[in-house]
Amino acid sequence: MDDRARGIVLYACALVLLAGGGLWWLRAAPHDDPDPRLAQWRRSAQELLPEAGDQEAGDTVALSAGRDHLVLSDVESGEFQVSVVCVGPAESQVRVSLGEAGSDSGHGLSCAGGEPADSFTVSTSGQLRLHVSVNEAGPVIFRYALVRTAPG
Repeated sequence: MDDRARGIVLYACALVLLAGGGLWWLRAAPHDDPDPRLAQWRRSAQELLPEAGDQEAGDTVALSAGRDHLVLSDVESGEFQVSVVCVGPAESQVRVSLGEAGSDSGHGLSCAGGEPADSFTVSTSGQLRLHVSVNEAGPVIFRYALVRTAPG
């Protein structure tokens, strides 16, 4: 085989490998087909817990079934009212606990049926840690708001 034929075979093999690798990469990429209910649930969560003008921190996040999520809010020392709400399918629940994971039993919330926001008061020394755990009936939309009630 002459040099020209060997070059053509080499380039053809490289092209086949490149095409195969590209096809594999495209097919192996995770398909993020968002749940169409999430947009409606996000709007519901925002209606159930609207943003307050004196809010120190807050966020809205979509969480998958069986997932744990850590919320860290750097705030000054003091007393805060924490309001939480979740929206999701029937039988979906979240458990919100403070501090280190497993250090307290937490507070359970039902996410089905548009339950109103729940609130509780905490004192912080510079950082609020919320551990949010979703049961197996997800996904859910979780929303929280942090409002100062007394200076530290």
